[in-house]
Amino acid sequence: MSVRSAPSAAPGASRADLVADTALALLAERGMRGLTHRAVDEAARLPQGSTSNLARTRQALLELAVRRLADREARALALHEMPDPRFGRAAVVDALALATHRALTRDRELTLARYELALEATRRPELRAHFDAAGGRFREQLAALVTALGSTAPERHVLSLVAWADGLMFSCVAGSFGARIPSLDEVRTGLRELLEGMLGA
Repeated sequence: MSVRSAPSAAPGASRADLVADTALALLAERGMRGLTHRAVDEAARLPQGSTSNLARTRQALLELAVRRLADREARALALHEMPDPRFGRAAVVDALALATHRALTRDRELTLARYELALEATRRPELRAHFDAAGGRFREQLAALVTALGSTAPERHVLSLVAWADGLMFSCVAGSFGARIPSLDEVRTGLRELLEGMLGA
């Protein structure tokens, strides 16, 4: 969703979702300085003051964006819908690779917004609490997944897996590899190599 063309709410979506989605789009396109209540109203084509009615302060607006980010990323990753690890690692690798590749391509805007919020959270302890809580739910699901794959040190392995994925995404979305997005096959190979190194071939 680009703020260049005003977003429209999906059927059944709330105004809060529209405001939060617009805030995420603004963060991706304009950075933290471009996120204001007025900018959200204008980009979402809402009456002036609508965003302020939902989120009175900047902190409240950022928290709204973090919650929406967590919801959208959870749907995109769909860890609860991963193939059953008991039937083999290959299908799980395929599913995780696809989710990671989408974060680099289809969901690139969402990934950029996450990095903007992550950096801002280093300066706002209240936002950090919300950001870490959202990430904690994801890490718990991932820990259950790697345990089912045979991990005997799930906490350490989750850290390695998240660090690998975050490093790849940052490098290709905001870092020095921005002009070189890896193919799905390359992401799959890297992920398979990582898991084999952690869990054994």
